[in-house]
Amino acid sequence: MYRAPIPGIGLLLIASLATSPVQSEELKDLYFGEALYYAHQGYYFEALERLDTEVSQHNGLDEPELDTLFLHMDDAEFSLGDFELRYRMHHRAGRAITAVLEGAVDEVVRNDAAYRLARIHFQKGQMEDALLALERIDGKIPESIREDIEFLRANVYLAQEKPAESFEVLKRLQGSKSFGGFAAYNLGIAYLQDGQREQAIEQLDRAGRIDTDDPAELAIRDKANLVLGTILLEDGDYDSAMPYLNRVRLDGPFSNQALLSAGWASLSTENYQRAVVPWSILAKREVTDAATQEAMLALPYAYGKLDVHGRAAIHYGQALDAFGAEVDKLNESIESIREGQFLEALVREEIRKDKDWVIRLRALPETPETYYLMELLATHDFQTGLQNYLDLADLRKKLVGWQSSFDAFNDMVDIRHDHYEPLLPDVDTKFRELDSRLRLRREQHKMLVRRRDDLLTTPRPEFLATRDELEILARIEHIEEQLANASTPYEGALVLRMQRLKGLLTWTLETEYHERLTEFDQNLRTLDEAMVTAQTEYDEFVRSRQAATHSFQNYETPISRLRGRVSEAIQKVDLLMKRQGRQLEIVAIDELMARRGRLENYRDKARFALADSYDRATQAQARSEVQ
Repeated sequence: MYRAPIPGIGLLLIASLATSPVQSEELKDLYFGEALYYAHQGYYFEALERLDTEVSQHNGLDEPELDTLFLHMDDAEFSLGDFELRYRMHHRAGRAITAVLEGAVDEVVRNDAAYRLARIHFQKGQMEDALLALERIDGKIPESIREDIEFLRANVYLAQEKPAESFEVLKRLQGSKSFGGFAAYNLGIAYLQDGQREQAIEQLDRAGRIDTDDPAELAIRDKANLVLGTILLEDGDYDSAMPYLNRVRLDGPFSNQALLSAGWASLSTENYQRAVVPWSILAKREVTDAATQEAMLALPYAYGKLDVHGRAAIHYGQALDAFGAEVDKLNESIESIREGQFLEALVREEIRKDKDWVIRLRALPETPETYYLMELLATHDFQTGLQNYLDLADLRKKLVGWQSSFDAFNDMVDIRHDHYEPLLPDVDTKFRELDSRLRLRREQHKMLVRRRDDLLTTPRPEFLATRDELEILARIEHIEEQLANASTPYEGALVLRMQRLKGLLTWTLETEYHERLTEFDQNLRTLDEAMVTAQTEYDEFVRSRQAATHSFQNYETPISRLRGRVSEAIQKVDLLMKRQGRQLEIVAIDELMARRGRLENYRDKARFALADSYDRATQAQARSEVQ
């Protein structure tokens, strides 16, 4: 008698993460915005590449507070850890998120970081560290991850085989829109872990009757019914198992296993007629499925028990032909993998752009192995290894693109050299003239400032005389000198007149002194502003001149160095791809060989069962003819 394999009873886990860290204010930094854009598209490598460069440049600034990224540094550092986590760079992500936790950040950001750190530890199997990270969550929690935190906490307890600690958490989550079905199922598994069998059956029964239209929760409902039915089958309670197995949808992901188990439950109670029904349905389904293959043998076995040996022989013959054809296909598949066609198909860009790309692999005629590896492709371990291989392939593509761009960089440098180099002599000449004039104006400005300061402490009205007044004063003093050396009848009158004129001029300068000093100060302030403007223009000229030269000078060495690093990286990636690809091929070949071995065993059993059915049918016919 054949027995249906018992499906694995495990926790249902989901990987829900916030799309991006909460932005506390309007985004000001364009490069950070570009990184977030790529992250929202699912291009985490590109997001990492851009944000890591932006953060590194920001940290190297002399005055980082003037940079627009300064306003978002907490979010930026948190996002780096988030992107690394999503790109499965768990070690680096852990360091980045830990740095956020230990920094002076907003409470919401800190709690979000603690949750993500807990997820990293959970995914790596470090349950104690995951629990410690969860215990660091305190205060205000983002609503988007509040239930995620509690569900993760429950799963950590279950992974630690501490089901009692998870009960209350899972009970609270049963009413959740996002986690209700998952929590209901996991609560049943928790009761099983705790040895509370009756409560487990009751809870799994409740999970198996969830009223929902959500595809994920429908799958949970089917899983709960299948597990519950399997438990009862193992107990030998075949009649009780049937209602739960019958709850499983015929078009759901667990229908094949449920149909197979339903048939064995009926067969175990010697209700062979009822066993034929689910097995007849299952035997017509995809022959690559293990449950279908078993049903193709179980169905004629049931017919034999009903003494319908002729029909049994027909089905054994169909099974024998199908198994033989599948063995041949498996041999072709194994050879296809060894020739590298499997890996070539996995990295096809036109396939991977489709969200159902794994399913589309089945349509590729040159890769028949993918038709038999759907279950393997869906496993966590294989998906992890496959994703690593695909990431390496993407990385190699980027490196090759970067390598080809170095020639373009050299061309750009040459073009800039040819453009700027002839202009530099004239620019330098004008620069020297501008520099000389600015130096002169700077000295003149300093002299005026000193004069103003002196006038504030020691008043000197004559220093504020106009040009005309200075000329008049000079002419008076000249006339006074001539009169002192001359002897005329009018000398006394002239001297007196000159004294009056000089006194009038002196009186004017002294009475208008404060007014003129104020005007002088105002003019000097205006000059100060002009000097600032001139200095700014001068600095811009200097920067422009430097930018012009820096756009083509001293690039040969860094470009050459980067070209060498990229070449080394390509060689390293090629080696890693070869190793990772070989590992995937070995796993796939082992899976196909196991399938081939099982099919060869089924084929041998079908061959002997076919011969036995022919003999029994012949004997039955002979007995009927004698009668």
